[in-house]
Amino acid sequence: MAKKGNILVIDDEEIMRDVLESLLSQEGHRVDLAKTGEEGLQRLHERAYDVILLDVSMPGMGGLRSLEEILKLDAIGVRGVRFNFVRHLGGVPDMDELHRVLGHIAPLGWHVDLHFDAQDLPQYDAMLSALPVPFIIDHMGRVPTSQGLQQAPFQVLLALHRRNRNCWVKISGAERIASEGPPFTSAVPFAQALIEAGADRILWGTDWPHPNIARHMPNDGDLVDLLPLMMPDEATRQRVLVDNPHRLYQFTA
Repeated sequence: MAKKGNILVIDDEEIMRDVLESLLSQEGHRVDLAKTGEEGLQRLHERAYDVILLDVSMPGMGGLRSLEEILKLDAIGVRGVRFNFVRHLGGVPDMDELHRVLGHIAPLGWHVDLHFDAQDLPQYDAMLSALPVPFIIDHMGRVPTSQGLQQAPFQVLLALHRRNRNCWVKISGAERIASEGPPFTSAVPFAQALIEAGADRILWGTDWPHPNIARHMPNDGDLVDLLPLMMPDEATRQRVLVDNPHRLYQFTA
């Protein structure tokens, strides 16, 4: 049986707190909620948590104007932040805040997770190349498989991944980019190309609980079944599923 954990959700949106609490509680986890950064810090003084889900774009402390306090999370294992650029999820973040946050986290060895619409990758190529911290491009850049491996956004992503040692890519989201429904095999050549470009900076995950899926809600078993297609050899699977996250997240055991 999978280990059950203590999880803290810090988010100013009630619907997000409720949805995450429901989903995680159904899996047997203990879930505590906080609607502000200050409340989240108080929770941290009261209990140790295995996982913290933190909205960095909240007002006040959640907006990282008091980042020195938030970075106390480093001592309990937090290793990254996430910014969203996807249009249907709010679009481009405050870029001044993004760069301010990156300046604070760089000395700690944290990384930033970035979520883009595929068509926007070319215009952010220069910005990504200059980032001072490791960065993860979510869901293979959300490139639609129907437009083929030679589409400009994917070629930009491949080139960035080859040349920039700070660039990591998550080969998740097959259900988001595949042109067909389950089992989403049209995503496999894209994952293979990214692995070839830099297998030592590839990550994978199911993306459970699959928020904002407009078409085919995936069976996680189908997504796991893609792994031997994406990575036929055991050595690559070991690298992507074990060694790479161990290095990026600075696991100590």
